[in-house]
Amino acid sequence: MSAPTADDADRARSSLEALRTEIAKAVVGQDPAVTGLVVALLCRGHVLLEGVPGVAKTLLVRALAASLELDTKRVQFTPDLMPSDITGSLVYDSRNAEFSFQPGPVFTNLLLADEINRTPPKTQSSLLEAMEERQVTVDGSPRRLPEPFLVAATQNPVEYEGTYPLPEAQLDRFLLKLTIPLPSREDEIGVLTRHAEGFDPRDLRGAGLRPVASAAGLEAARTAVAKVSVSPEIAGYVVDICRATRESPSLTLGVSPRGATALLSTARAWAWLTGRDYVIPDDVKALALPTLRHRVQLRPEAEMEGVTTDSVINAVLHHVPVPR
Repeated sequence: MSAPTADDADRARSSLEALRTEIAKAVVGQDPAVTGLVVALLCRGHVLLEGVPGVAKTLLVRALAASLELDTKRVQFTPDLMPSDITGSLVYDSRNAEFSFQPGPVFTNLLLADEINRTPPKTQSSLLEAMEERQVTVDGSPRRLPEPFLVAATQNPVEYEGTYPLPEAQLDRFLLKLTIPLPSREDEIGVLTRHAEGFDPRDLRGAGLRPVASAAGLEAARTAVAKVSVSPEIAGYVVDICRATRESPSLTLGVSPRGATALLSTARAWAWLTGRDYVIPDDVKALALPTLRHRVQLRPEAEMEGVTTDSVINAVLHHVPVPR
């Protein structure tokens, strides 16, 4: 198989840019979240979408799946969901008098883990190996997941009744945490207008959504992103931001070296999407919040004073010197 050419990369960039237009046929006013999902695809990362019920978190992921030529499956996380319901299990076949493996829904390209924080930690943790190692081990035998593989999980804010906060180890497996806000008045009017005109969120094909990007195009894009250059000054800037979070008086937990690696990766993807083959400080700033907000922990007293993780990270970005 030949290596992707510059023309392949340009076509891949155009197809990924077309994703925004395609998804906008179903979802109004969520461009930052759409961009975050595209960045995650380029970085082989996973995405956690958080927002109150009814802001189109699930619809956003379904629209992404409809716009890609990828296999997708959905799991509704509930309190009685078992790990084997996700990963699969060994089933006894009486005809052959032996056990055979029945793959679970995790064996797909795009897994929608809907309301992931409504299931207990035991079941949440069943995704850890899949998200980090791209494989599932059942009865001692590892089984590879298809490529590409992305988990897009949705959750309600943790203060909502009947939710289980994700453990730190699970949160750290997500490349990005995207917050889905309530729409503006204009966007909400647009949503109602579409529904009044007959839009059915359960029928995305009927709404006109079609695949505009393929697995081959995505691989060409990833190859191009890997060639985006990073100067020593930019690498030092990323490290300084992450180290500053570890020294913040408002935090009990700062960003780990894995978080620094993630920030560099997302900044490179954003640089490529905007048409550059090198990273600038603005790329780092643009992806700092979604890449780092779930990797830090507030002190209880800071939380009581109304401090948020986003405000701490913004303060760090303000104080860390920007390379010239």
